Amino acid sequence: MKKLNDLLARIPEMQAKAKQRAEREPLPGAPLPKNVVQLPLWPEPVRAVPNGFLRSALFGAIAKGKRLYINGEDLAAIDGVTIRYKGERLDQGDLDVWESVLHAVRLQELGSQCHLTSYALLKLMGLTDTGKNRVTLQNRIERLVANALTVKQGRYTYIGSLIRFAAKDEETQEWVIELDPRLRPLFAADQFTQIEWAVRHALNGQQLAQWLHGFYATHAKPFPMKVETLLSLSGSENTEPRSSRQKLRKALNAVAEASASIGQSFSYEIRGDLVHVQKLAIGTQRRHLAKKASQPRKLRS
Repeated sequence: MKKLNDLLARIPEMQAKAKQRAEREPLPGAPLPKNVVQLPLWPEPVRAVPNGFLRSALFGAIAKGKRLYINGEDLAAIDGVTIRYKGERLDQGDLDVWESVLHAVRLQELGSQCHLTSYALLKLMGLTDTGKNRVTLQNRIERLVANALTVKQGRYTYIGSLIRFAAKDEETQEWVIELDPRLRPLFAADQFTQIEWAVRHALNGQQLAQWLHGFYATHAKPFPMKVETLLSLSGSENTEPRSSRQKLRKALNAVAEASASIGQSFSYEIRGDLVHVQKLAIGTQRRHLAKKASQPRKLRS
């Protein structure tokens, strides 16, 4: 706790440095011609994910071991998002792989073949190029190909897989990966969130903490949520109330510490059955709150 308090005390100084770094960080590459479908060009220090995926149990906080197979069932999701899924359950490690694929694909036409090696993919995830990591990487890519989902987010519905096609040269370890260009509307300006990779990577191996970090990243101003609701949305398999609450508190502490380490403010309080989170809105979230605040309000009757 002392370590966390010390980090929180240094937040103003670290926020100023983080802002300076962000202002210096150029966008990668250049936009392609307007008639070419391309993902948004987000900066190097972040990863982008559709809000619906972060506000649901699609990439859940699940324990190690044999994966449950879901045969076309609706997953727990926040109001306004509907996800029907068929395939092996996906976890936060699978999300790391998908985020890394998206990160590489954003620089080229969406739907074209993306060529990158196992080494390059593992490096994007902050992992070393070992035989064990290569096997895990392939298993995760297979899962991302061998699934079917129907996701309704906003006005748009996507039906397909998370990765349309993948192939690998076993000698050179070069992957050829394709994403469906019809994923693009899920990355409309108000439909996706940029995740701070440094925080997510610091939480590597902590499934619930990573899920919570992604979930709260999608909210400019989080509203109180029931403990039970949060655990359900995360896909948690822990049904014992006391231990699940302890794990939730431990995961929230981890998010607060990892956020503070890069100068971001994240704090929480559990009052009764409600989790109250406070965070500092950043980037587009600040603009969203400013725009919302400037809109005329209707008087309550």
